[in-house]
Amino acid sequence: MSFINIGFGNIINTDKITAIILPDSAPAKRLIQKARERDLCIDATQGRRTRGVIITEGDQVVLSALVPETIAGRIEAQKEHGLHDEDVEGDEDGGREEHEE
Repeated sequence: MSFINIGFGNIINTDKITAIILPDSAPAKRLIQKARERDLCIDATQGRRTRGVIITEGDQVVLSALVPETIAGRIEAQKEHGLHDEDVEGDEDGGREEHEE
């Protein structure tokens, strides 16, 4: 079992992910709405704009404030480096990093 941070301290099991999509298309919006109606939608955006939609094996839909590329990058980094979930850099600001100068 492998986990990644999908923003704001929310963790998801990568073994159960079937797709990561953008929320902007009409089919994605219908998918989200149907998941909400069936109580299969998990909102992990902490009130931020939904930028990524994660679809899991159990037809659950997880909304994330991170774009699909960021989520996929975290999964790939974990696979390439054999990192555990606590080793993958997670953040509390939805993937945006601030650097002090």
